[in-house]
Amino acid sequence: MNEHFTFHPFEPEELLERTHVRSGEQRIGEKLCQDSQSASLRFVILGIEESIGPRANYGYKGAENAFESFLVKFLNMQSNVFCSGGDVHIVGRIRSNVEFENILQAREYIHELDLLIENILTPYVERKVIPIVIGGGHNNAYPLIKLVSQEMKESISVVNLDPHADCRALEGRHSGNSFSYAMEGGYLGKYAVIGLHQAFNNQHMLDYLSEKNCFTTFFESYLSDPQQFYRDLESVTEEFSEANAFGIEMDMDCIAGMPSSAFTPSGFTLEQARTYVRKMALLPNVRYFHLPEAAPVNASDAKITGKALAYLTWDFISARISKK
Repeated sequence: MNEHFTFHPFEPEELLERTHVRSGEQRIGEKLCQDSQSASLRFVILGIEESIGPRANYGYKGAENAFESFLVKFLNMQSNVFCSGGDVHIVGRIRSNVEFENILQAREYIHELDLLIENILTPYVERKVIPIVIGGGHNNAYPLIKLVSQEMKESISVVNLDPHADCRALEGRHSGNSFSYAMEGGYLGKYAVIGLHQAFNNQHMLDYLSEKNCFTTFFESYLSDPQQFYRDLESVTEEFSEANAFGIEMDMDCIAGMPSSAFTPSGFTLEQARTYVRKMALLPNVRYFHLPEAAPVNASDAKITGKALAYLTWDFISARISKK
């Protein structure tokens, strides 16, 4: 057993206990695919309950609570023609048991988490089932990129809606350098990050993005021209439409007022974030979807993050289904 992180698969009754059954209708929780080997399976959801990645990046706790807040909202969404839930399997959750004495020790432990995520998701990625990973820090983008890249035997492309590029120095694994580690490892080829905040990306990171020819936009440009955001989504769609393998990232702290590891009062609306997800989900060769960094710390936060994460997951699945 992993010393610092444990994986807990879900039994069907655990999910039904969180589902509010009502006569005359069906909820997602009642229709989920329970057979992880089913040929009809298209999506697998993995929850990650940890905040060691953000804390190893001098951030805060809370990301360990996001998945449960999501689960109770998603399971109680309606099963209907837009999203039945029948091709979705919730594989389980990873829980953190980590106590650390300093930042360097925390960064060492994250390697264990990387390997556990890869081990759990490898069988699904090999079958082209799309992992949807919810909760935890943005450190978990690295094992997702690496896993898909190794399965494809080539670097992959990734787009990220995020105030921060997360290309900090290779100083030990944490939530702020998943993409620089993935690029230096040869796993990440094309990288686009939309909505960077000018005041919160250091010069080293900006120089690095330029050096790597990354597609970048800044949130400040949308203040003077709100429609530029939608034009940028079109540009990204065109840029990535031929990618052999493509990952979709969205840091929940890109949304203004969202309880998150790096809370911001200035950012995208939830509606803009949903537009981004639905637009990117329509691209061919999508291989994973990642929603990290929501960080509810009380019941009110949990209502907000849970419903937002459920909407975004619904948007991704329903958009992919409509493309079929």
